[in-house]
Amino acid sequence: MQSKNQFKIIVLLGSVGCLVLLGYISLPIFFQHTYSLKGETIENNTQTVPLEPAIDAVEKAPVLHVDTPEKVLGVYVTACAAATPSYKNSIIKLLEETELNSVIIDIKDFSGTISIPTDNPLLADGLTGKGCKVKDMEEFVAQLHEMNVYVIGRVTVFQDPLYAKLHNSEAIKRVSDGGLWADKNGLNYLYPGSEKVWDYVIEIAKESYSIGFDEINFDYIRFPSDGDIKNMAIPTSGLTKADIVENFFSYLNANLKDTDIVTSADLFGMTTTNTDDLGIGQILERTLPYFDYVCPMVYPSHYPAGFNGWSNPNSVPYDLINFVMKSSVDRANALKNDLTQPEWLRDHVSPDQLRPWLQNFSLGKPPYGATEIDAQIRATNDVGLDSWLLWDASNKYTNTKSALAL
Repeated sequence: MQSKNQFKIIVLLGSVGCLVLLGYISLPIFFQHTYSLKGETIENNTQTVPLEPAIDAVEKAPVLHVDTPEKVLGVYVTACAAATPSYKNSIIKLLEETELNSVIIDIKDFSGTISIPTDNPLLADGLTGKGCKVKDMEEFVAQLHEMNVYVIGRVTVFQDPLYAKLHNSEAIKRVSDGGLWADKNGLNYLYPGSEKVWDYVIEIAKESYSIGFDEINFDYIRFPSDGDIKNMAIPTSGLTKADIVENFFSYLNANLKDTDIVTSADLFGMTTTNTDDLGIGQILERTLPYFDYVCPMVYPSHYPAGFNGWSNPNSVPYDLINFVMKSSVDRANALKNDLTQPEWLRDHVSPDQLRPWLQNFSLGKPPYGATEIDAQIRATNDVGLDSWLLWDASNKYTNTKSALAL
């Protein structure tokens, strides 16, 4: 009896020993392989084990784009408005009930805040801003595309207090003390000759296109126009302001021309009639060669008393728009037919590039309503231009609906 018990004990100990030995051999192997139920790959110290995709994984639908309409008829939408469901619904209703076929949404506004969601580390600075962000921007753009709406993203380029404070060396400084220069509204500007800033803007354009924006609109592509201009320190380079701004245009074009991104540039309205750079570096003929579209901001309320003999330019919306846009058409044609210009430039330039920003707001007298909006549109059409954009910083388009109702 005792020997049988001894035999059982020996067998049992032997079995335990085998299990321990097997565990000693197999445990390191087990810990070299970690498993996931979500189709991920998990690494350990020795090797990586690729896993099959999870059964419930859903592939992201490809981003689609809408071709540029022959006639672009658009309205401006702030990022804050685009982030508000009720307002998005009102914009969709406006698009359904009028001839409008395009919207312009802020991607980076005057605050420097980037409104689109992104994990691109090169754009991390812009995400730290306190301006409005649109978490579902990609979905909103896709929704607009389902309606065949053309979506333009607006980027405020050199007016950027956020980036200026984070990258002091790229900002315009004060002559007096070397601090950050600011305009009359307290907003800081980036130096238009900074290649680091140029690359940042190009990255924003590419990222925005990747989530569905069809066109990127570049605004504030200039030196400051107000504030203590004499106290503004500009690096000595031997270049004029117009040279510096054109260098940016050329760089932008060179880096985006091989992409499918459509580009547009916003210019001061006075560039349609003035041939100098207005002290800000903008000249119509030095802009047209580098963009697909050029958008002069020809708001009648922004013209000074006495312009072209009108005591109150704001009171003659048809006459003013007809006059300034005819001037821009004539200048585009002259540049296109100038045989002293290189062939590539003459081939690119056309009056069809011109797409004015029109006034959809009231500033001074008279107040603007459907009649004034309609007058500006007719004036644009009467000089042979089919496209236009409506600007209202408050995004109130009640009068627009009356003017453009189908």
